[in-house]
Amino acid sequence: MFITTTKINIPKILEDILYELKSIGVLPILVGGCVRDHLLNIPSKDYDIELYNIDSLEQIEYSLKKFGQLKEVGKSFGVLLLTTKEYSFDFALARVEKKVGEGHRAFKVETSSKLSFMEASLRRDFTINSIGYNYFTKEFLDPYNGLEDLKNGILKHIKDETFIEDSLRVYRAVQFVGRFNLKIDSSTFNLCKKMVQSKEFESLPKERVFEELKKLFLKSQKPSLGLELLKELEILKYYSELEALVNCVQDKEYHPEGDVWIHTLLSIDEMAKLKTGDEYRDLYLFFAVLCHDLGKPFCTKEIDGKITSHKHETLGVEPTISFLQKLTREKKFIEKVVPLVKNHLAPFQLYKADSSLKAVKRLSLKCSIEDLCIVCLADCKGRTIKDKDKCDEAVKWLLEHARLMNISHEGVKPLVQGRDLIKLGFKPNKKFKEILEYALNLQIEDELEKDEILKEIKKSFKV
Repeated sequence: MFITTTKINIPKILEDILYELKSIGVLPILVGGCVRDHLLNIPSKDYDIELYNIDSLEQIEYSLKKFGQLKEVGKSFGVLLLTTKEYSFDFALARVEKKVGEGHRAFKVETSSKLSFMEASLRRDFTINSIGYNYFTKEFLDPYNGLEDLKNGILKHIKDETFIEDSLRVYRAVQFVGRFNLKIDSSTFNLCKKMVQSKEFESLPKERVFEELKKLFLKSQKPSLGLELLKELEILKYYSELEALVNCVQDKEYHPEGDVWIHTLLSIDEMAKLKTGDEYRDLYLFFAVLCHDLGKPFCTKEIDGKITSHKHETLGVEPTISFLQKLTREKKFIEKVVPLVKNHLAPFQLYKADSSLKAVKRLSLKCSIEDLCIVCLADCKGRTIKDKDKCDEAVKWLLEHARLMNISHEGVKPLVQGRDLIKLGFKPNKKFKEILEYALNLQIEDELEKDEILKEIKKSFKV
């Protein structure tokens, strides 16, 4: 929805700040995401304010400290961050940025009180992000026709020479297309495609790339649009694990929608409907869905006229790890994703077999059943099959059993632990693992209580 009103409603505290700045001769202009999001009827909690008629941040520090906590992390670049209980405000001097070397940090920042809004806006990436708003005159400042592009759903860069200075802008194009359902302008597309071939693009820090993909997944209703743009811009060549999904055939009976790439895109869009509201959890669930079929290119075969991908869930572990390591160094995050990929078929397998509670207990030791059911549901519904009711039936069956035993979030807790073996007189050694596995097996398979398990251990193992 595009809003044409010339009045932006801002928090009362920001209104007070703007009037305070005006009283000392500063002209504050709202810029960037908060203006764009207002026009799209999207609520904002972060606000960027660009400052004119001012030479130094010291001139406003005293005024800003009245309203919240001031952080000076970006002060050398002409930026101050003000945080309150509910909001975050970025105050930046009007500036231009010049590329002075290779890499994403090789920029020289020059601030000036004499810069016009048009001159300062040249450093921005897309026209939709170059719109300013003067709160006092209730006017939009739109030197590069961003209002028209936003209204028409077009993503267009501002200037070739400035745009190509930061290769990360290609990934920003990807996430903006997904988040706001935009069509990328042909000239911008061609420029991005050219940038993808550069050494600087290839050497972008993984953390910065990960942040853009994070926004794509967490803030999009249809993140598949961004992923498809990744493919069209030939970025997938840097992620061979994903590239292998393209044209990897599937059996039409179970996957009439097409190849594994198409199925993955549909599944990702289903995941967007299943978000929990916990950003960290949603993010690893998104990546689990993205990676769930990475094993298929290694095992897809045609047998007796049917296309099969036996053991693809297990074969998907290695490419999942290699793919995620290209994006993050966080081992904990990868460890969250891998078991969900490895076990994503389990809910259906247990449901179809009407498996015992023991099987459900075993599964709970491998990963969170709550998480696994979300991934399974996105996978199942990410197809163009007619009967999707079975997707919900399988998940419901497994969740009911797991919740009944209180193991849907956390797995079965072993009754016998290492300290219990020490009390029995065992000395910590390599045998401990075998004994504890034996104890857990008695707990699950024979449903023995702790005292009974300890007795069996005494019988079967020498102290």
